[in-house]
Amino acid sequence: MDGTKDFPWEIRDVEPKLADVLGKYFKNKHTNYVRVGPKGYFFPKTYIAEAANIYNMPIRTSDVFVASYPRSGSTWTRELVWIVANDWNFAKSETVPLVGRFMFLEFPTLVHPSLRNKILNDTDDAAKIKLLETITLPGTVRLATAESPRFIYTHLPLSLLPPSLLDNAKVVYVARDPRDVAVSFHHMNRLHRLLGYVGDFKTFWNLFISNSIYWTPYFDNIKEAWAARHNSNMLFLFYEDMSKDLPSVIRHVASFLKKPCSEELVTRLNQHLSIDSFRSNKAVNYDVMDELGLLNPGEQPYIRKGKTGGWRDYFDDEMTQQSETWIENNLRDTDLRFPSIKY
Repeated sequence: MDGTKDFPWEIRDVEPKLADVLGKYFKNKHTNYVRVGPKGYFFPKTYIAEAANIYNMPIRTSDVFVASYPRSGSTWTRELVWIVANDWNFAKSETVPLVGRFMFLEFPTLVHPSLRNKILNDTDDAAKIKLLETITLPGTVRLATAESPRFIYTHLPLSLLPPSLLDNAKVVYVARDPRDVAVSFHHMNRLHRLLGYVGDFKTFWNLFISNSIYWTPYFDNIKEAWAARHNSNMLFLFYEDMSKDLPSVIRHVASFLKKPCSEELVTRLNQHLSIDSFRSNKAVNYDVMDELGLLNPGEQPYIRKGKTGGWRDYFDDEMTQQSETWIENNLRDTDLRFPSIKY
């Protein structure tokens, strides 16, 4: 397929029946979807144009990546990592939106051209037009001319990123209980026009565990990072540990990034990252996306409750049993264990 030169993995269209189902529940203008590689990672077909470019992207030794499956705590982690890596620059973090400090590598592949054009046609605000045109440029194009150090975040698994990534860049990966992920991702899919989900949670959950939602299969994404956790350039975190003892995680990140760390700074960052402070922080709340018309009105906010175990409010008995079996089956071949799950 076009766009896959020097790309090692097969890309195939999803089965027609599934495409029909997705067309019913996702109103994002995408009508074609693909699975990538032997694990079948799921993306809109627009990913094809960037697949090889991302895979072959030159990595700089000063690059800092935050990676995760969506809604696993990547916004929280990015803010933490950026502030520590930038010598505890709280002032800039509060005035420059996070989307301007951390580049979302594959974001443009989510934007269907017709939706982009509609938003552009609906505004005559020159600043908004320029911003939308900028953030929808291919990530690899923007990164090629970006000043170092570059801060990059992605939901792509390691196997779809440059093979030299962990030889050169620092990577912080964060994982979260998949049931909490599914609930939070469901709300985000309803909030974001680029995702445009209109169905109920149970339908979303079944699509999620059948690997028919963006960036799934969930477990393969995480297990690839878990397998690389002993690499000196990889720091693997759990959202639940951040929730339980954020100061310890802050110290761990500072050590990983080789940045000085005082208890005064840890205390300040801990307060800055508290859920109440975070929810009111416009720099991390995707206000820019709302201003661009990329968010659906009336949905839950981008920063929600930030708690662990909230999935219990959404799962019936059948789904709970289903999730336990699904998790058990997927952890059978690994020593990966989630802090929130009893084994």
